[in-house]
Amino acid sequence: MAGIASACNRPFTIGAMSKAFTKESEAEADFEDKIFALPAGTKNYMTPEGLQRLQDEFVQLQKSERPKAVETVSWAASNGDRSENGDYIYGKRRLREIDRRMRFLRKRMEIAEAVDPARQKSRERVYFGATVVYRNARDVEKTVRIVGIDEARSERNEVSWISPVAKALLKSGEGDVVEVRTPKGLERIEVVKIRY
Repeated sequence: MAGIASACNRPFTIGAMSKAFTKESEAEADFEDKIFALPAGTKNYMTPEGLQRLQDEFVQLQKSERPKAVETVSWAASNGDRSENGDYIYGKRRLREIDRRMRFLRKRMEIAEAVDPARQKSRERVYFGATVVYRNARDVEKTVRIVGIDEARSERNEVSWISPVAKALLKSGEGDVVEVRTPKGLERIEVVKIRY
């Protein structure tokens, strides 16, 4: 009994709790579904192809990626101690990433409004979905396609309809000179060609 009594008189300390028993860290919480702000009173315009890409990604995550992650986590959990089980820890993290992305996609698809550029009647002016060739002050021509916030891909020269260059180009016609706000100040660009 003396051994137990002396053990009970020692100070009691709590070590660091295993990550397996804690909630997501603050850093992970920072990655919560970030929804890009839309201008007040506007809709989440998207091209039909852009909306289809979001839908395809959602289905891919739902039918393929998530089941694989669940299978990995289930297998890893059956191996016993989860606190030092890398497959379990990383599987749970991947599952959270997939679920977070699916929530984001679902929210964006719910508020999306598909606008088909092929149906644009006024083709002499720049509107959503237009591909625009413009020339800057250095006489360099650039081509951009104006698309939705969630579908813009810079590697394909797609810009969001709320980007500075798209805002400047909207409603302009061929030959018009417009001003774009850039980090270096105002830049004048000339609309060379518009196509849908």
